[in-house]
Amino acid sequence: MNCSKLFFSIGLFLFVGLAYSQPVNQYFEKIRNNEAALTAFFSQMPKGGDLHHHYSGAIYTEPLLERAIAENFYVNTETMEVSKIKPVMGHWENFSNIQSRGELDKYKQKIIKKWSVKYYQPSDYPSDKLFFESFDKFWPAAKGHFEDGLLELKNRAIKENLSYIETQLTTIPCDLNTDNLQQWNSVLRKYETGRNEKAVFNILDTLWNQLLQKNISKYADVFNTQFVKTLHQKLSIDDSRFTMRYQNFVLRFMEPVALFKNMMLAFISADQSDLIVGVNLVSPEDGETSLKDYWLHMLMFQYCHSRFPNVKYSLHAGELCLGLVQPEQLTWHIRSAVYLAKASRIGHGVDIAYEDSSYQLLRYMAVNKIPVEINLASNEFILNVKDSRHPITLYKEFGVPIVISTDDPGILRTNITEQYVLLAKRYKSFSYADIKEIVYNSIEYSFIKDQGKKKQLIKDLDERFLQFEAKFPF
Repeated sequence: MNCSKLFFSIGLFLFVGLAYSQPVNQYFEKIRNNEAALTAFFSQMPKGGDLHHHYSGAIYTEPLLERAIAENFYVNTETMEVSKIKPVMGHWENFSNIQSRGELDKYKQKIIKKWSVKYYQPSDYPSDKLFFESFDKFWPAAKGHFEDGLLELKNRAIKENLSYIETQLTTIPCDLNTDNLQQWNSVLRKYETGRNEKAVFNILDTLWNQLLQKNISKYADVFNTQFVKTLHQKLSIDDSRFTMRYQNFVLRFMEPVALFKNMMLAFISADQSDLIVGVNLVSPEDGETSLKDYWLHMLMFQYCHSRFPNVKYSLHAGELCLGLVQPEQLTWHIRSAVYLAKASRIGHGVDIAYEDSSYQLLRYMAVNKIPVEINLASNEFILNVKDSRHPITLYKEFGVPIVISTDDPGILRTNITEQYVLLAKRYKSFSYADIKEIVYNSIEYSFIKDQGKKKQLIKDLDERFLQFEAKFPF
């Protein structure tokens, strides 16, 4: 195509897009307070990507439970945990016995209530505890069935007009013996107390070299090629309608040496794979170890970034609220993730209004294009933060890039469409144009390494929006 034809095509595309946008805007404003109408609207609207997404929390409870029943797992009749092998301690019974006495349906309801928010009543149990405790309860039924899970996620995404998922898949298996390194735990914490960055970095240098000598890289090689790449290709995850990429993650409740080992492994893996596009840090931010070692974790990310400057990472930061932790804990987590750890994106960012020099931090995020991953249903259930208590409009006011995500749609019994419904219904300052920008942000700020693939997804969004907007007026 010559230049004159190219410019004509671009001009025609822009003209058609503008011609379509006005009727869509008018209809969108007309239905803002009608949740059913918004659901129909957003179900059909292209939604780009879901960037804050946990694989294990995204699978719905029903298929996990049916699998556990089919394989005759044992269930703890008090806690509703399941296990393939009967543990020694606790009240455990296999599903065939429960079924033989006609109580299977009763236990199904009890299990679903513990594995997800279905049937949840606020007076039953603290919502944040229910959420975070559910993972260990159902994980034995999910483990080893990644094929079924990934296909479930892909098929649901396609039906929802979601073209990309960046999921936090799993930790990297590693049985490397680090007993001779455990003495560094207390030393790291001593320097953490004194905020001695130089001393911490010196110890991390020592740990890095020791772990390299133990051939830690081989675990990344096996994970990348024999697990992720094999699964991705075998299942034909990428096609003309859908793309998926993966983040490695580390668990923030671990002791410092163990956590650093896993973080190092996650960075090595992400650096070597086109499919693994980033690293993350998960588990409750208000946990005892999470709070105690938060500053140390941020330094570890900065250190790993210095080793692998091309590896991107998003950090769960500010997933806190007043009353959940002591007030002073609300003042520095996001800023540390941004300034100290050099995060590429921020996950949740709920306590931004409490951060020291929050206006300065918001401006910095805006200028440096550090997006915030907003998870409305998740923040409402886990933290009871919604409506004007939620800082989403504050981020918008300062021009911080926003993406809308599901977090854990399986446990939360939600989907990406509902997140946009909540956005439109609760926050009237977000116009249709703003929401459309958020959709494009979800591709633009993804960690996809292949720029050709990213451009392809943007082009696909252009075409999908033209088709969607052509429906208006009816």
